[in-house]
Amino acid sequence: MNTLVIVLIAAICLIAAYTLYGRWLANKWGIDPKAKTPAVKFNDGEDYVPTDGWTVFSHQFSSIAGAGPVTGAIQAAAFGWLPVLLWILIGGIFFGAVTDFGALYASVKNDGRSMGLLIEKYIGKTGRRLFLLFSWLFCCIVIAAFADMVAGTFNAYTVTDGVTSLAAAADTNAAAGMVSIMFMV
Repeated sequence: MNTLVIVLIAAICLIAAYTLYGRWLANKWGIDPKAKTPAVKFNDGEDYVPTDGWTVFSHQFSSIAGAGPVTGAIQAAAFGWLPVLLWILIGGIFFGAVTDFGALYASVKNDGRSMGLLIEKYIGKTGRRLFLLFSWLFCCIVIAAFADMVAGTFNAYTVTDGVTSLAAAADTNAAAGMVSIMFMV
């Protein structure tokens, strides 16, 4: 199948989910589109700054994309493009987008507070500490996974009859490794 057709189908699925599923979630959760956001209420020109919808969309899009652009190609090489495409579409729509949407909504409803402060407010200090510990451990695991992928992509040496030589894939692997390093930094 032509790659452009796959991209167009994926784009249509994502746009449909954004408009239909997003609207359904907003109605289900009772979101008031006329309510003032913390950026408008507490506009200080520094931490709280009203911005256009495209900027907010771009921040959310880059957050949900995360490691996908780097690891997606590696997963597709291992499992094939169809399982990866389905995982990106289904996971992105029904898991990633909903959690990001919910976190953003919870923050907006609570004057722009972070998840740590919201957890402390509703669960307590122990819950906040556990959440922050989990977040820190998760970041360490993600960095370790990236470091492992970088090491694997930079490893372009082959051993033939006891002689170590640089494989022909060294240029491609080095480029993929550099992208992974730049993403971590």
